[in-house]
Amino acid sequence: MTWQRIVKAVGFVILLGAGLGPREALATPYDTVVLQGLDKVTTRVYTFDAPLGAVVRFGTLEIIARYCDKRPPEETPESSAFVDISEVRQGEPTTNLFRGWMFASSPALSALEHPVYDVWVLDCGGNVIEPLAPAGPSVQ
Repeated sequence: MTWQRIVKAVGFVILLGAGLGPREALATPYDTVVLQGLDKVTTRVYTFDAPLGAVVRFGTLEIIARYCDKRPPEETPESSAFVDISEVRQGEPTTNLFRGWMFASSPALSALEHPVYDVWVLDCGGNVIEPLAPAGPSVQ
């Protein structure tokens, strides 16, 4: 086997691994994040929805969900969300506590742990967000 053939074979395997060959199902984006929060003072667990871009209050926390997607049922179950969480107390400046991805399958990996509140993602819900069509020449 020549070096050119070996390089082509390795390149093909790399392309398959990069997703440029046969593709697996992509996660579907949704417009709402389903969160769960623990109030450690009252020992109550609350489940609440956070629509994308809206400010949701949980105690002194303000949560803004930026993105949420969920894998299709035939794939390994996973819901992931990108959220911003800040603490707002009267007479004090807002404190940013968390900005990042949360994964439903691994809540301990990236949940918000606060002295009074814990917050983690459960699922994505609401309506499916249709992806934007790529920009291209318009056909008349």
